[in-house]
Amino acid sequence: MSIFLAASVPVLVLIATVIYWMRDKPKPIKPLCDLSKQSVQIKNNGAVRRSAVLEDDEVISHFYDDVKTLYDAFQRGLRVSGNGPCLGYRKPNQPYQWLSYKQVIDRAEYLGSGLLHRGCKPSPDQYIGIFAQNRPEWIISELACYTYSMSVIPLYDTLGADAMVYIINRAELAIVICDNMNKAKVLLGNCEAKKTPCLSTIIMMDPFDDALKERGTKCNVDVLTLKEVEDLGRENLQKPIPPKPDDLSIVCFTSGTTGDPKGAMLTHGNIVANSAACFRMMGSTFSINVDDISISYLPLAHMFERVVQAALYCSGSRVGFFQGNIQSLLDDMKTLQPTFFPVVPRLLTRVYDKVQSSFPPPFKRGLLNVALRSKQAELSRGIIRNDSFWDKLIFNKIQATMGGRVRMMVTGAAPISPAVLTFLRAALGCPIFEAYGQTECTAGATFSMAGDSSAGHVGPPLPCNIVKLVDVEDMNYFAAKGEGEVCIKGTNVFKGYLKDPEKTAEAIDSDGWLHTGDVGKWLPNGTLKIIDRKKNIFKLAQGEYIAPERIENIYIQSGLVAQVFVAGDSLQSYLVGIVVPDPEVLPKFAAGKGFEGSYEELCQIPEIKKAILEDMVKLGKEAGLKSFEQVKELYLHTHMFTIENGLLTPTMKAKRSELSKFFKKQIDWLYEKTQE
Repeated sequence: MSIFLAASVPVLVLIATVIYWMRDKPKPIKPLCDLSKQSVQIKNNGAVRRSAVLEDDEVISHFYDDVKTLYDAFQRGLRVSGNGPCLGYRKPNQPYQWLSYKQVIDRAEYLGSGLLHRGCKPSPDQYIGIFAQNRPEWIISELACYTYSMSVIPLYDTLGADAMVYIINRAELAIVICDNMNKAKVLLGNCEAKKTPCLSTIIMMDPFDDALKERGTKCNVDVLTLKEVEDLGRENLQKPIPPKPDDLSIVCFTSGTTGDPKGAMLTHGNIVANSAACFRMMGSTFSINVDDISISYLPLAHMFERVVQAALYCSGSRVGFFQGNIQSLLDDMKTLQPTFFPVVPRLLTRVYDKVQSSFPPPFKRGLLNVALRSKQAELSRGIIRNDSFWDKLIFNKIQATMGGRVRMMVTGAAPISPAVLTFLRAALGCPIFEAYGQTECTAGATFSMAGDSSAGHVGPPLPCNIVKLVDVEDMNYFAAKGEGEVCIKGTNVFKGYLKDPEKTAEAIDSDGWLHTGDVGKWLPNGTLKIIDRKKNIFKLAQGEYIAPERIENIYIQSGLVAQVFVAGDSLQSYLVGIVVPDPEVLPKFAAGKGFEGSYEELCQIPEIKKAILEDMVKLGKEAGLKSFEQVKELYLHTHMFTIENGLLTPTMKAKRSELSKFFKKQIDWLYEKTQE
């Protein structure tokens, strides 16, 4: 009997192990639709496609029946959270402090009532400027406007002095709420120069000195504290006058790469529809809820962050603000431990580069690649998790840098390398949704689907809009072949540009289609791939068209390249490039080649430049670039293109005309050198 029992023990252990494994076996998520057919053609119009998650050809306008405006979003957040924490902030080395939903709503009513008492009218054509960095008072000021049907116009200093003056005058802004004295001095400087005669009141979030107030008095501008206006409103409290879905909520001035900024007029319904469509695409598995926490660091002046926050507030979630210094973002994340992380590709690429450099070949890199293959195999089966053997051995350290609790991410505003996206989906163990769109369609027009582990596309249309491609004949893109300019129609498409019917007519045609200027291609699975840009093209001397942004998006995949600008001339038959090498990757790469020195010294070494050029050309060949699309010579620049130096727009897009002017001397030198 004892022999029988002894022999049975291994069998029982095996059975128990199998039962335990089956019970805890990771299960794939159930996709919302067939992933091989993520969009379908509209009936009676084969050129137009809609999301396959829709039951019919009608696009959605909202997700919750009680949320049709941004005012409604906060009211629902208050209810579903049970007056839980809403807005968080912190000081260095301190934990986060929180304002509850009721505190935020009350302060918004006080501030809004104070504005009305000072002569503002409760109407969508009453514009209030907000000139501040991300912080709780930004949201309180915004909600104050929405509570009384007023509209918000965000200002941001990276627009430049002339653009700031242009916006204030175009919108006839009388009141601007700003955060600190430096911004107030910029506003007053314009008033003193009589550039902005309409501005009459500046409301300050931070304390200020008497000199600032006196300076305002001299140019007939009242300088008040936010608390003063809130106190005034508390004493003269008015009942909320909520907006309607079709009412204007925000005028978002797009920076553009050339010319004056254009004020995109977006309604409450536009923003609610866009956030609702994202809810629909995330599905129940990854739905945002009261337990979610997000970190706010992407500019509130841009619509990507606005849509994200609209979704969070109507779900009763929490939003913690970074301290204001991007260098401290990871410290803020470790303290906040967010579960939801909106992110731009540039930050993800930096994470990717840092991880790669911390796993040098051969052994550590080999181990990393084995772990990645295992996690990517799970992703291909729809399994998304962060508790596997490889997570515990390798990836949890990467996950911990972001607080250790991130369960989903959304990336947008610019293209992301498929290699980076695939790597981080595996390493971080959470879905990373990729969105594509522009301000004129509120933020997003397409959105990748939960469970789809493929990369190199931007997903199918969002359920709030339909998409069609139209011919771009001079670039040989034809809708009949599934290629063409991306056009959007839906509940998220803007009303037009403020006081600019001519530009509005250029953007929206007579049938209501928004023309994006981007060139897309339908993939067999019904997702959209952005392949080119209708604008920003030029001809080389031999008559070949060049789309530099497409080439740059290929070259930026080189680990050695932090930034790249491809330049050409209609009098020349080839391209040259300006490259900023990655300051973290370059020293290690150079050491492997036997070179040492400072970053600046390494950029002067011909062999280093040759190696970077060879890597870029190799990537170009793999991506199918033609010989005339490859750069022939490089100049290595040692300073990043930034918003501050005027080479990037506030949405991190290259200002091509500014870059051309800035690097004219170097570009001319490169052409002279290659012709010697």
